[in-house]
This record gives sequence, C-alpha cells and structure tokens, in this order.
Amino acid sequence: MNKLSIIIVNWNTRDILLDCLDSIAAYPPSRPYDVWVVDNASSDGSVAAVRERYPDVRVIENTENRGFAAANNQAIEASQGDYVLLLNSDTIVHAQALERMARFLDAHDRVGIVGACLLNADGTLQPSWAAFPSFWSELLGRNIRTRTPYRTTDGSAAYLVDWVGGAALMIRRKVIDQIGVLDEGYFMYSEETDWCFRVRKAGWDICYLPDATIVHLGGQSSNKASARMKAELYRSKIRFYAKHYGRRQAYVLSLTLRVALSGKALFERLSGRAEAYRDLRLLTQALSIPHLR
Repeated sequence: MNKLSIIIVNWNTRDILLDCLDSIAAYPPSRPYDVWVVDNASSDGSVAAVRERYPDVRVIENTENRGFAAANNQAIEASQGDYVLLLNSDTIVHAQALERMARFLDAHDRVGIVGACLLNADGTLQPSWAAFPSFWSELLGRNIRTRTPYRTTDGSAAYLVDWVGGAALMIRRKVIDQIGVLDEGYFMYSEETDWCFRVRKAGWDICYLPDATIVHLGGQSSNKASARMKAELYRSKIRFYAKHYGRRQAYVLSLTLRVALSGKALFERLSGRAEAYRDLRLLTQALSIPHLR
C-alpha cells in the first residue's frame, strides 16, 4: 500500500496548527503515513507545543522564515512517502478526506495531483480550483473557475482542472521526481499554480475531488503581515507570468497593473488616507520585474 507523507508549514499559528494535527489524529488515512511540520522561525511556541502533544511528528525547525515553497521542499526531500500531501496549518481534516484523496491516486494512474474540496468555517464552499492565469484574469484579480467531469474507474465524483490550491494538495512522489520540487523563487503564493502548470505540461492529469472535504480557515499566517504578503502576491503573479508566458507579456501585465495601482494610490493620497496610500505604493513597487533577470 502506498505510504503518505503529510507536510505542514507553520509560521506563528500554534493553536490552529495543533487543531490541524488533532484532526489528522482523529481522521487518519487507512494506510502508513507520517506527518512533518516545518516551522519558519515562529515566536509563539509552536515547535515546543507540537513536540509536547505529538512527539511522533517530525519537526524541521528553521531559524528564519524561508517561505512556503522552500519550507515544503525541506520536508519533501526528507520524507519518503509515495504520495505527498501539502496541508496548510489552518485546516481541519474531515473524516475519510485524506484516505479518499490517496485512494483516488491509487485508482487513477494518469492523475499526478489531486486537490481536496475546501470549506469555509461556516461550511460553505471555498473554491480551490481554477484555470491557469490569463492576462485578463490577472488584471481583474479574478480566478476563472473552470472544471470538466473526469471519467473515473471507481465511480467517485471528480473533475479535471488546471490547478488546485496548495492548502490541501496531494501529489505522487514519482511526479516530483520527474518535474522537480516547488520553485523556491516564490516566497509565497502562485507556487502551487506553477507546480500544477509543470505537472500538466509533463502530461499528467490534475483533479479536484469534491468528496474529500477539509475546512480551510484561510490567511492565518498572511494576515499577520498583510501589506507585505499582498506585495508577495503581486511579485509571484509576475514571476509566474514571466516564467511561463514570457518576459514581454509579463512586462505588459506589470505595466498595466502599475498604472492602475498608481491611480488608486493617488486617489488615496488626495483623500488623506496615508496608510492605504503607503500600502498601494508598496504593491506598485512589487510589480517591477528586475528580480526575474
């Protein structure tokens, strides 16, 4: 039976991280598995709390915040599971969710990645799939939620999609061996979209599994540094565009977004909202692309 390695990256989310680990312990997969927590230099006692409550969890303790991609890669390279699950610290696993994802990979050899159905805290759907970014989707700041019913061999409901969110993403080890780990050029955001793009390019299918439900509280780490994280979001968008669509298209997108944000920043300055003005200026600066050379 294929073994599963569960990887959770943490930055100052001690209490909800423990809730996440509690949910895994309550609803574990029906197969051999191990759990890895990669801590990005938290100052809230996360590491000590995990070691006390869950001594069997493998902990990698970083002395600096290495970002989401680099931290996941540390555990990907240290673990040995046939399947690797990236799981956010602010998630709560429901019954059978992990096993259903793993069984789906067991049954469908062409599928390289499967994503869970994410729910908000109130039980409403949190869309966790989308088409790959386009110029207009990035300009409008909206994901295009396209999906196609996937013909399954086990009767389960599934959809073929371009990419699934990294809050609960399961990938085959053999796919990682083929295409490589996450691109550490992304500090945060778009790294899973980039990974899925590479997986699809290599000929694998990517599926969304609605019967594997996981609650995702959302933004618990990024909310602690919202202005900086929004800047990282913009940097990641431009990096993805330059990497996969070319620097010329990335420059056009960057320039268009900078013009739009500069106009908003000027409006906020004239309105006397200094903090909003500073945040928009930070976002505008993040849209430059010299760091991609």
